[in-house]
Amino acid sequence: MVIDGIDVPEGEPVPVDTAGDLILRVARGDRNAFAELYGMLSPRAFGLILRILVDRAQSEEVLQEVFLEVWQSASRFTPKRGQGRSWLLTIAHRRAIDRVRSAQAGSDRDRRAGLRDLASAPASVDEQVELKVESERIGGALRRLPDAQREVITLAYYGGYSQSEIAVLTGSPLGTVKTRMRDGLTRLRKEMR
Repeated sequence: MVIDGIDVPEGEPVPVDTAGDLILRVARGDRNAFAELYGMLSPRAFGLILRILVDRAQSEEVLQEVFLEVWQSASRFTPKRGQGRSWLLTIAHRRAIDRVRSAQAGSDRDRRAGLRDLASAPASVDEQVELKVESERIGGALRRLPDAQREVITLAYYGGYSQSEIAVLTGSPLGTVKTRMRDGLTRLRKEMR
């Protein structure tokens, strides 16, 4: 007897692919099937991802990516080609490996940049003195700004925060942060002349 393209000998129990059935329902947009599939396979997928990445937070992120991909690509699942559980766990494995490769590429890129920086000629004594003097001038000019303006400029330029992030950090409206930034930079320019 042939069931879903699988030859099952007479008298043997019919293999049930619950995950595959759920994936097919997900492909039709069934949110309940998605929730059931998540409940069924997320612990197994998470364990697989965690064994590869070791880092729990990254593993949680990858698990979310896996189930997002399942939701978006469930229509590509073909029961004739394998079990639904295997299909989902293959996606999880692939995503985890991609994350490892991405991290390794970033690490390699940082190492190359560091080596390149080490190989470059050190700044001359004149340049170092000039940088030190300029840094002290900027620090003095910053200290003469009102506290609110100094805070947003320091967070933006030394902390690397965006204006939206600064608004959250300081508990100030975004418009206020933008005004403080603009006014502070204007005063800073005047101070530096």
